[in-house]
Amino acid sequence: MPLTQTREVTAAARLESVRYPIRDLACLADEVAMQGHKILPLNIGDPITFDFHTPAHLIEAVHKAMKDGNNGYAPSPGVKEALEAIRTEGERKGIRTIQDVFVTAGVSESVDICLTALLNPGENILTPSPDYPLYSAVLAKLGIELNTYDLNEDDAWQPDLDHIKRKITPHTRGLVLINPNNPTGSVCSRSMLERIAELARRNNLVIFADEIYDKLILDDDQHVSIAAIAPDVPVVTFGGLSKNYLAPGWRLGWGIVSGEAGVVKPYVDGIGKLLRARLCANHPEQYAIKPALQGPQNHLIEVLAKLRSRRDLTVSWCNSTSRVSCVSPRGAFYAYPRLDIPEGDDVFVKELLLQKHVLVVHGSGFGQKSGTKHVRIVFLPDEKTLAKAYAEIAEFIRQRYGSV
Repeated sequence: MPLTQTREVTAAARLESVRYPIRDLACLADEVAMQGHKILPLNIGDPITFDFHTPAHLIEAVHKAMKDGNNGYAPSPGVKEALEAIRTEGERKGIRTIQDVFVTAGVSESVDICLTALLNPGENILTPSPDYPLYSAVLAKLGIELNTYDLNEDDAWQPDLDHIKRKITPHTRGLVLINPNNPTGSVCSRSMLERIAELARRNNLVIFADEIYDKLILDDDQHVSIAAIAPDVPVVTFGGLSKNYLAPGWRLGWGIVSGEAGVVKPYVDGIGKLLRARLCANHPEQYAIKPALQGPQNHLIEVLAKLRSRRDLTVSWCNSTSRVSCVSPRGAFYAYPRLDIPEGDDVFVKELLLQKHVLVVHGSGFGQKSGTKHVRIVFLPDEKTLAKAYAEIAEFIRQRYGSV
């Protein structure tokens, strides 16, 4: 009689630190939906779930690539026309010292590869708090201890430079800058970028510039890429098709490595090893990169008009509702309102879902200063849906906590 294994197969202990609150909450939402309730989803930044559509010329480009037989493996760094278009886009952004470009399965894979290629055991990188949880998840997977710096809510969620200075150690190798920021919607000023670049320069840090939302600027100011104002500093600038070009399911992102050639060459070689080890990114979808970056940008006019209207509605509701306040987001499609409540924001979010069937994400899932409580709101839904959701949240707050 064959032996059977009875000992439990446990997951790696380091996975205890892996958190992804955006998706984790969806499990509870599924249970609520199975009870027959309609969920008002303000939790996931997928424009296609709402009234946004992938530009037709991008779909046509991918369809043509498939019909033309581009369905096998692609070169590991990416197809030539995509790489050339990304390089040209980097130059348009003012990045003058580009040393390498590569295509990945979404920015998520770019982040994973670039952090893996840089960090040794015992080293760390600075990540913002609050942050997009991908970074802490990748670091947990690598067994790297978190080293977070604060974003200052009193300064429109700009990075806290003094806190950054205090958190740099001899083992700090880099700094993550999410600009525009997820979850706060903040956009870094040029002067702030210049000061961060100087800190990186003095401390030999690599800057990871997550600029996936760089064309979704909601006010009149222009987005500035930190690699453009610090050509000598090693920077990896992340971009992709998911947000600006409304194609998150295609999983296409990229990295642009800039800085002095001799300084970044060993790191670029390391990135190349990992790119080859995982074979390639999605092949036919890469043929949408050139028409996206160099073709019509008309869709952005409608996208920005919708987002500005929905941002304004969101901020107005936040700042006129008892126990809620919000710094107005200037980019992307997230708001990060502060709550004045006597219990944890994780409890708030769970009870809101169970009682009012509105799904937002708790601020403690992104990181926040001790003693503060927040939620992240995705304001992609249309104004009617948002108004209904906000009315439900306001009623929940009045019923559970009363007014202040």
